Amino acid sequence: SFEKDSKKAVAEYQQIKMISGAADAIKVVLGDKDLNMKNVQAIKSEDEKTKMAVQIITNLMQNGLDAETIMGIKKYEDSYKERAEYGLNTEYNPRSIIGDDYENSKERYYGNNDVEGPFADHGTHVAGIIGAVRGNDIGMDGVSDNVRIMVIRCVPNGDERDKDVANAIRYAVDNGASIINMSFGKGYSYDEKIVEKAIKYAKKKDVLLVHAAGNSAQNNDTDNNFPNDLLGRRNKEAKNWLEVGASNWGKDGNALATFSNYGKTQVDVFAPGVDIYASVPQSDYRSMSGTSMASPVVAGVAALLRSYYPALTAAQVKQIIMESAITVTEKVNKPGSDEKVMLSELSKTGGLVNVVEAVKLANETKGKKKVKNP
Repeated sequence: SFEKDSKKAVAEYQQIKMISGAADAIKVVLGDKDLNMKNVQAIKSEDEKTKMAVQIITNLMQNGLDAETIMGIKKYEDSYKERAEYGLNTEYNPRSIIGDDYENSKERYYGNNDVEGPFADHGTHVAGIIGAVRGNDIGMDGVSDNVRIMVIRCVPNGDERDKDVANAIRYAVDNGASIINMSFGKGYSYDEKIVEKAIKYAKKKDVLLVHAAGNSAQNNDTDNNFPNDLLGRRNKEAKNWLEVGASNWGKDGNALATFSNYGKTQVDVFAPGVDIYASVPQSDYRSMSGTSMASPVVAGVAALLRSYYPALTAAQVKQIIMESAITVTEKVNKPGSDEKVMLSELSKTGGLVNVVEAVKLANETKGKKKVKNP
């Protein structure tokens, strides 16, 4: 199964890279002219790379792809590269900077205090979505206006290791976190039980876990995606866990990101995850796409609720976010296909996160001692 996925990931990345390079080359030649079949076929060049680019773009257009779709492919290049060169590459080993015995899952104290890099863009972007200063006219506004970020770097790059995830959760809980955002995921688990124990530990301490559903356009009800909220042999759901898919800003059935994972039982809610503009290192800002961006949107909403209504439990915050989600009544394109279905077939809530409605519901809930968990 792994070898099949690995070969597929490499092939997909090569294809995306080829299309992206061809699109860039054609745009340079066209200059201010529109990218369309007529203008592309009118290009005359002796340069072999340009001729190849013309052939590639022409074939794509003949197969029904428009200019916007072709140029939009480039924004997914990095995520395909990550999957091919790191996530599914057994030759990549980042543990030399950690200094632990990976075979010992119970080992707790190891690592270092380097939170800068390499590859710090992802975490900085996620942190900005949650808590970038609001209203200062610099860059963008974070979702929550009263939040502190605890940076825990548990994924240098590639797939996260179960031992590191478990220790990261415990470290966050022990140092006062009330919400943990987890913008990572994988299809294979080496030591699922050690993570399960950490999730239960977080539940005991009333900490909410918010997790990205993944970017493989797969059904998480049937395909593995770790970590998840299915605990023990009976697959009992963790009451302090929110699984988040990525929505899109498109219309006409394009309410979901084409890459987002989904699942009627395994994905709770969808949140914005396409072209999200947020912070990156060196005081800069950039747009990124992924469920990695959608998860901190929901974590930010949770932070807003718990900061204004500190009496709310993790289970109550989860319920409020789910119950206040805005239902999508029109059919949407199932990620990875042209099939149109109701959003209720792709998630528990059949809705998109909505901070205004969540705050309204929290205001009604704050005086109650107990809220039945979904």
